[in-house]
Amino acid sequence: MTLVKICGVNDAAGFDAAVAGGADMLGFVFYPPSPRALAPAAAAALSGRSPGGPIRVGLFVDAGDAEIAAVLAALPLGLIQLHGAESPARCAAIRARFGLPVMKALGIGSAADLAALAEFAPVVDRFLLDAKPPVGAELPGGNAAAFDWSLTAGQAIPRPWLLAGGLTPENVAEAIRMSGAPGVDVSSGVERARGVKDPGRIASFLAAARG
Repeated sequence: MTLVKICGVNDAAGFDAAVAGGADMLGFVFYPPSPRALAPAAAAALSGRSPGGPIRVGLFVDAGDAEIAAVLAALPLGLIQLHGAESPARCAAIRARFGLPVMKALGIGSAADLAALAEFAPVVDRFLLDAKPPVGAELPGGNAAAFDWSLTAGQAIPRPWLLAGGLTPENVAEAIRMSGAPGVDVSSGVERARGVKDPGRIASFLAAARG
């Protein structure tokens, strides 16, 4: 079954819909410029609505150790997602410092971008393959942009991975078919307005990804 991560969850309605729909992972964004960003205490309050269930993922962008530690003091996470320009060495250091699995997001625009997988594979536990941000974009992800899904078809990705970028309830089944992805990550594609999750679209996405 396709693994599904609902990212950028920042209110009770979105959280409850993701849990009710059987999401495998819930992403909380700890990057203040994002319209989906949460304070650690707010994320902890949301997470407390349903103990257990989906893996809680913390999304960080070029964060320092103190910032990550402050989140972990408020909220237990099952996975740290690094969505900035973190180097392999930085990924390894975070993984060792906090004792949690790390998922590194890599921007994909062409087949050449897949070469970075080999460099990061020894020091991360998962990959998130996302579209490169459009020119002028303020955020490293969540831009509703897609890359050519056929680039990953038949590729031996050296770690478990999720496909991200421009996915919606309407196209996720085709994206899975074309890319061969074992899992998918969605944020803007299940929103009714920028940064506002739509429970109905979350339910539709989960159903389509697993249909």
